[in-house]
Amino acid sequence: MNGKFKGILAVACLVLAALACRAVTGGGGDSTPTPASNVILSDDFSSENWGTGTDSDSSVEYANNALQVIVFPTNYFVWSTPNDQDYQDVHIEVTTINNGTDSTTAFGIMCDQQATNGYFYYLGMTPAGEYTIAKAIEGESDLFLTNNDQWASSDLIARNVSSYRVGADCGNGSLTLYVDDQQIASVSDSTYSSGNVGVFTWSGKEPSSTDVSFDDFIMTELP
Repeated sequence: MNGKFKGILAVACLVLAALACRAVTGGGGDSTPTPASNVILSDDFSSENWGTGTDSDSSVEYANNALQVIVFPTNYFVWSTPNDQDYQDVHIEVTTINNGTDSTTAFGIMCDQQATNGYFYYLGMTPAGEYTIAKAIEGESDLFLTNNDQWASSDLIARNVSSYRVGADCGNGSLTLYVDDQQIASVSDSTYSSGNVGVFTWSGKEPSSTDVSFDDFIMTELP
């Protein structure tokens, strides 16, 4: 996966430059409580709190007690959020289940999304072992903050397994990506300091083969 994208959102999406996108926002319903003092939000997706919707480009719906994202075109970015609240200085984790066959499909976590939607960070990976930490700036190509603005490969990411635990630190002027409890990369950037959070799926090279489910989301305060 080599291309960059930037985007367009229209209540589902703003069209970005090299890639289209779609966004769905949840209604901010009650999340699953977790008995830990530093937990801000947790959700096992047994209740429908996150944004959902289906059109000719993608389907974001609850299925099998998870949030399932299916993307039909190639190089198409879709995200969902649990609410429209702003958060700052957070650690986020989510289980990603790769139901599809395209190893160039990317998925992961968004954070610090601004009210105008086209400005945010995203931290993601592919089943092929690639990863990026990136900054979206509306109207411009996304800037990959890792590996000289390119996708990078990590031997710490297991290849083509059925699920991954993706984690992200967003705050204190830095961004860190984790996969299966291992730190993959960390960068410094303070362009955005707070904003919405969400999960994303970015389709790869094979049309109609992107199918990712998200489960067991948790967000805690950074120390």
